Formats: sequence, structure tokens, C-alpha cells
Amino acid sequence: MARVALVLGSGGARGYAHLGAVQELRERGHEIVAVSGTSMGAVVGGLVAAGKDAEFAAWASTLTGRRVVRLADPTWAGGGAATAERLMASLDEIVGDVLIESLAIPFTAVATDLAARREVWFQRGPLIPAMRASFAIPGLFTPAVVDGRVLVDGGLLNPLPLEPTAAATADFTVAVSLQGPRAPHEPTSPARGFSVRRAEWAADLRRRFRRGEEELTDSPAAAPEAPAEAPPAEAVDVRPDVRTSEVVSLSFDAMQSLITRYRLATLPPDVLVTVPLSAARTIDFHRAAEMVDLGRTLTKAALDDAGR
Repeated sequence: MARVALVLGSGGARGYAHLGAVQELRERGHEIVAVSGTSMGAVVGGLVAAGKDAEFAAWASTLTGRRVVRLADPTWAGGGAATAERLMASLDEIVGDVLIESLAIPFTAVATDLAARREVWFQRGPLIPAMRASFAIPGLFTPAVVDGRVLVDGGLLNPLPLEPTAAATADFTVAVSLQGPRAPHEPTSPARGFSVRRAEWAADLRRRFRRGEEELTDSPAAAPEAPAEAPPAEAVDVRPDVRTSEVVSLSFDAMQSLITRYRLATLPPDVLVTVPLSAARTIDFHRAAEMVDLGRTLTKAALDDAGR
């Protein structure tokens, strides 16, 4: 049995894979002695530290697309599209009113202070508000206000918070990144392109999003909508027919992928588990079971490769 410091990254619904990673570590007899997390990683990490991750996994597996929308509490005020008040109430029912410093496992939730433009590490105080601050994706969830500071998703500055566990007394560190490449050997160098007329790029963008987008429904396996034929150039609306949530989440993913590569180069973990971006969209919170299974599979492979 080894002592493990666990780092859980940001990436929305792909974060259910963290639960599978934890299951695999425990199956091998490893002891988790420190946890840090950002965004969904902070939610799962806090639940792991509180010993409530199994209850959360069972609850998450019951979610449907419609229920996810209700839990998000859509709004059009307060700096975001949703408040997540119902979600926080559900987490409170699972975890209860506990303090971070009283958890069985040392835990750090990472958020971003917008005004100060720096990270905020929550290592003391109530657990649920720390989770809420850490997953406040700009543009999607309303910011959290703690001690007069306006806080948003920690992934804005640190998508994979390795630093908080650096001093932990552990045999090795396992980091689970949710920012893996969309395809093997995905190039990171700038692409060279050429400009086109507005009507052309609008039609192309519309086709691309419709081809890859699945609506949130009670049946995740529903067939995707067929690509739309491009209308005559003069009939195209230059505003692409794409949901704002998709633009925000994809933009956030692009930024976090770059930051994660730099963070890993500076402080590489002993074992890195990488969940590909293509595994699920940021908002696919109705796909818990398959993401847990994927996380366990990827963690098993990474640990085997590292001889752990």
C-alpha cells in the first residue's frame, strides 16, 4: 500500500472521471493522504476528503438532461447564466455543514480572484462555499463572493493544481487532467489559414457545431442532428447558430489546455491520467456512469505503465 497525493483537474462533466480514478486507487490498496482540486475537481476532491464520494457517484448516476437543467437554476442576471443553487443544496444534503480543516484528508480547493488576478486556495472554512467558488465557470455560473472578493472557476489560472500537494508526505502523486488532446498527436503549433467572406465562415461554423452537438435529453444516446446544407451566401445570417454555453465551454477548454501543458512542464506528477476533451462536453452532467468507467480505465492503464 502506498500513500498518494491526488490532484484533480477542471473540465466540467468530464470530472466524473475523477471518481473512477479514486475507485481504482482504492482497489489497489493505496491510501489518499492529500487532495487538491479545481472546478469539478474541487467538487469531487472535497467529497473524497469528506468520505462522501460514493454517495455522490450514486446520486450523479440518476441525473437526466432535464434534471441537470433544473439543478443549474438558469438566470440572466448576476454575471452568469445559472446560479446552481439547487445543485449546492443537493451537495449540502450529501456532505452536510463541514469545515475543510475538519476533513479526514487534507484538502485544497482552488478558485480565481478576478479583481486581484490571482489564485485563492481554500484550506479552511466551510466546504460547500469553497466548492461553489471553485466551479464558477465565467459566463456559465454566477461568481461567488467570499470576504468581499469576486471569485470564479480556479481553472481560469490553474486547471491542474499540483502546487498545493507538493509538500504532502506521500509516496507518489497522481494527477488527473481533463484537458487531453482531441486526437492522438494533436499538433500544438499555430495553424496557418486564410480568410473567407463572412457568409462562408458563418455557414461553415454552423455546420461544424451542428455536426458535433448533442442536445441535453433524457436519452444520451439519441442520434445527432444531421448537418445542415449551406444556404445561398446572400441568405446566411452572419451570426452563427450556436448556443452561448457551447462557445463559453469550448473557449474555456482551449485556454485550460494550454495552461495545463505549461503547469505540467513546471511540476510534473509521478503518474498522469489524461482524459481527452472529446470524452464529453463540459455541460454533459447526465453522463456520470460512462465517465466514471472511463476514469477508472484510464487510471488503471496509467498506474500499470508507472508500475504503481
